[in-house]
Amino acid sequence: MKITERILNGVKKALTDGQATVDLKESSLITASGSGVGGRVLFDDAFAALRYANPFRQGSREIVMTDSDAQFVAKTGNAANSTNPWGYTVSPNSGSPNIDTSIWQLPVRVISAQIPLRTAVLGDVNNLGPEIVEDLMLEFSQLEAASMALNNDQSGSITTSTGAELGLRGLATYLANGTASFGTSGTAMTNGIHTIKTVAKAGATVTYEDLVNVASALPGQYWAMPGTAWHIHPDLMITLRKLRSDAGAGPALLVETGDEDGGAGAYIFGFPVVVNPYLSPTVAPMFLANWPRFMTIGDFPEIKLQMMEQTQPGFVNLYGEKRMVSTVRDVFAGVRFTI
Repeated sequence: MKITERILNGVKKALTDGQATVDLKESSLITASGSGVGGRVLFDDAFAALRYANPFRQGSREIVMTDSDAQFVAKTGNAANSTNPWGYTVSPNSGSPNIDTSIWQLPVRVISAQIPLRTAVLGDVNNLGPEIVEDLMLEFSQLEAASMALNNDQSGSITTSTGAELGLRGLATYLANGTASFGTSGTAMTNGIHTIKTVAKAGATVTYEDLVNVASALPGQYWAMPGTAWHIHPDLMITLRKLRSDAGAGPALLVETGDEDGGAGAYIFGFPVVVNPYLSPTVAPMFLANWPRFMTIGDFPEIKLQMMEQTQPGFVNLYGEKRMVSTVRDVFAGVRFTI
């Protein structure tokens, strides 16, 4: 009887207002617990599990890119006369002063993704659309970080999961030596593969001396500059926190000091530590660099998001793409640790 009365009242309301919504669910006392007892299904706001966003963006230099390629230029020579810079000893047209530059050029890369969605779900679940977009942006952040760390962008590359020839130039693929140097100069993809100053693990296991060696390898002019920080893989971070003096029997070498920034390993030798899970844990799990000078990330000023209808009614496709490029810019501003 109550349901019929509600329908009739709804019809009357529709005649006067043009539309009406009729709630046919019977109200009842809550007499027990369980599904379907005492109410309907409540859709909480949608959320996605938190992703580890790109740690390289915490300090690296970021610029805006608007074209398909990015060319980087480094002054590598000395402006003063190399024989005797004192006085007026410049010799015009003879190659002195000894000024030189190095250039390298990289194509801007694209990350893309497609998400098929039911339009009914978008309407039913609270906040689903914005949450999907936010999660997609964090997914892009993960993908770019992995490519920045590990990808080989050279011809014949097999690092397909991080982009290979369509990805970024990863830190792990730069050459290693005890002395840093710029790569060959030119606009080919084989140019600009710099040599990063690299410190290898001294013994069978990682020791406190390894940290000292890495810190000592970074030129002193970068020590006090804003943005100088460690990037350390979580596995190596655990190893460092377990380091003890007196052949492992003494107190921990990285200790808590009680301050907000005094956690064990939060700072090492005065440089902040960024935990970076995208570094290779078995090849190069640690860098110490002045990141604003060491690494440059170039972004297109917009991220494209499009919602397009699918072939079946009731479905749409969210398409997203992001364009970017990254490179080691000042090769002297960073040190790599290998194990």
